[in-house]
Amino acid sequence: MAAGTPEYGSDVIVEMLRALGIEYAAFNPGSSFRGIHDSLVNYAGNNPRVIECTHEEISVAIAHGYAKAAGKPMVAIVHDVVGLQHASMAMYNAWCDRVPVVVLGGTGPMDASRRRPWIDWIHTANVQGSLVRDYTKFDDQPATLAAVPEALIRAVQLAATPPGGPVYVCFDVDLQEAPIAEPLVPPDVSAFCPPLLPGPDPAVPPLLVEWLTQAERPVLIADRVGFDQRAVDALVELSELLALPVIGSAVSLNFPTLHALNFSEDIDLAAEADLVLGLECRDLFGALHRADPAGTFVSVLAAGAKVAHVTLDMYATRSWTSDYQRLQPAELTVPAAVLHVLRALLPLAREAMSQAAVSARVAARRERLAVRQQRQRERWHTQAQSARGQRPLALSEASEVLLAALEPHDPVLSSGTFGGWMHRLWDVRHTSQYLGTSGGAGLGYGLGAAIGVALANRGNGRVIVDIQSDGDALFTPGALWTMAQQQLPVLVVMDNNRAYQNSVDHADRVARARHRPPENRGVGTDIAGPEVDFATLARSFGVHGEGPVDDAASLRAALDRALRVVAGEGRPALVDVLTQRR
Repeated sequence: MAAGTPEYGSDVIVEMLRALGIEYAAFNPGSSFRGIHDSLVNYAGNNPRVIECTHEEISVAIAHGYAKAAGKPMVAIVHDVVGLQHASMAMYNAWCDRVPVVVLGGTGPMDASRRRPWIDWIHTANVQGSLVRDYTKFDDQPATLAAVPEALIRAVQLAATPPGGPVYVCFDVDLQEAPIAEPLVPPDVSAFCPPLLPGPDPAVPPLLVEWLTQAERPVLIADRVGFDQRAVDALVELSELLALPVIGSAVSLNFPTLHALNFSEDIDLAAEADLVLGLECRDLFGALHRADPAGTFVSVLAAGAKVAHVTLDMYATRSWTSDYQRLQPAELTVPAAVLHVLRALLPLAREAMSQAAVSARVAARRERLAVRQQRQRERWHTQAQSARGQRPLALSEASEVLLAALEPHDPVLSSGTFGGWMHRLWDVRHTSQYLGTSGGAGLGYGLGAAIGVALANRGNGRVIVDIQSDGDALFTPGALWTMAQQQLPVLVVMDNNRAYQNSVDHADRVARARHRPPENRGVGTDIAGPEVDFATLARSFGVHGEGPVDDAASLRAALDRALRVVAGEGRPALVDVLTQRR
C-alpha cells in the first residue's frame, strides 16, 4: 500500500521520514509508538522498511553501523522510558563515535487524565529526553502536530552535521493516534539545506605547510579522518608528497593499512618528532604521553617540538562524561573540517617542494622511513610465522586464514581486528572496507552494527564480515535472529578466547602488583564452565553455524562452507573460532 493523504498524526511523522530519505526503521515493538508502527506498515507500505529487533540496544547499534557504511542516518525507535533505558548504552557508543543516529520514541499521554492505570504512569516521564540529553546532540518532544516537521528536519540535520552524533525525538501517543482535524501541508525538505563543512582561517594553511616542510621529523596522527574517503585520499596525497609518516587508530580506516607511510603501531615515532599534526584525534594527549612507574603521565615529546590539532570535536563537548579526554597543549588548534584543511595544504605543499632544501629534506626522510617500515614489517612477519600451528589458534594465524578464505570475495569488515592483525596483514585501502569500533567501548555493539552495515550494502554483492568477540556477543545474541530474519550476507567469525580478556588483564595486573596469585585471574572473568556453544546458538536463531574450531585447516574448511552460505545464498553464517588469549 502506497502512502496517501495522512489521516493520523503518526502518518505525518512517517511521511516526514520518507521525505528525509530514511530507508529503515529498526525497533523492538512497543505500545508507546504503536501509532508510528501502524503508519509504517499500513500507511507507508513498509517504506521506510521495518527491521524487527529483540532488544533496543540492537536497534540503535544497527543504526550506528548503517550510518558509518551508508554515510547517512537511519532511524531506531524505542519504547517509552524502559526502551530508552535499554537503548542508552548504544546511544552513548554513537555519541563517543561521533556517528549520526536518529532515535525516535513514544510516551504515554502527557495529559495525566488520559493515562491508563499503572503502565502509562510508570512508562511516562515529564521529559524523556533528560535521560539521554548528556550524550545526544539534540532532543525534542513536539507538543503539536504542526511542530513535528521542524523537529524531525532539525534532528536529522543536527545528527548529520560534523561532528555527528545521536539525536532523540519523542512523540506523545495522543499526538500519534489522534485523527488529523485540518489538512497539514508538510514543508519542502529540499529547502532546508544541510550546513557546509567549515574551512580553516586563511592564515592556517601557509603556516602549517611552513611547519611541515621545515620540520626534520614531522608525524601525522589521524583518528576520525576515516569517516570521509575524500579526506583519506587527501591525507594519502599529502603524506606521499612530503614523506609524512601517519599514525592511525582503529576507530576507522584513516590510512591504507599496507602503505609504506603507515606507522600506526610505531609507538616511538611520536617521541622522536619535532612536529606533530593531529587530525581529528579523540585523545591526542594519550598519544603523546606515557605512564611512568608511579602512574604519572609524562609527555614523550622532545623539547621544542610543535603540536597542531585540526578538529571539530570542541563542538560536541559535554560535561557529563569526559569523552573529550585530557586537554593537550598545542601551538595551533584549528576548528575546521580535516578535508578542507588537507585540500588547502596540497597546492602549497607542491609549491614548497620546488625548493631544493625542502626536496632534499623530504627525500632523506622518505629513505629513512622506508628502512624503518621494512623492519617493522619483518618483525610482524616473523611473529606471525612463529605462531603458526598453535592450538587454540593464534590471532595472527586466524587473521591469515580468514584473509585467504575471503580472497575471491569483496568483504566489508564491520568491526573487529583479531587483536590488530587485520591492520598488519590485510590490504585495506578504502573506508568502505573497514567500519571501525563502537566508540564508547560499550559491549553489545558488534552483531547489531554488522546488521546495519549489511543493510547499507544490501544488493551490492559484498560479504559483510564481523570479527566478533565472545563477551560482546553475549550482550546482544538476539541480533542473530534479526540477521536471519532479514536474510543478510553476514559472516560472523567468533574471536572466542572464552574470557572477558580486558578484565583478565586487569585481574592479572592487580594481583601481580599486590604480590598475590596471578593464576586466579580467571575467577569472575572466564566464560567457561560451561563453555558457550556459539554454533548451536546461531543455529537456534536460524543462522548457519560452524565450530568450534581451533586449528588452521579446520578453520579454512569451516569458512569455505560458511562462505558458500553467505556469498552463494545471501544468508548469514557464524564460525566459532577458539583463539589464544592475548
